[in-house]
Amino acid sequence: MLDKRLTKIFYDICIKEILKCKKPGTHFTKDGWLKIMANFEKEACKTYSQRKLKYRWDALRKEWKACRNLNVKILV
Repeated sequence: MLDKRLTKIFYDICIKEILKCKKPGTHFTKDGWLKIMANFEKEACKTYSQRKLKYRWDALRKEWKACRNLNVKILV
């Protein structure tokens, strides 16, 4: 499980890859995942599989959607 520090590192790396257009639609490209894994290992000094990082990405995405929906309901 990724703690808060590792989640922040992972999140920042994902944002950088999105800005480099490694996520053309709703998913990262194969090259994007390889770079995410390599950069994560370099910055966090830990190695995780693509599957584990993808599960974390999916969980973060669900949390973001829940917050977004909550904000929309509050504003309306």
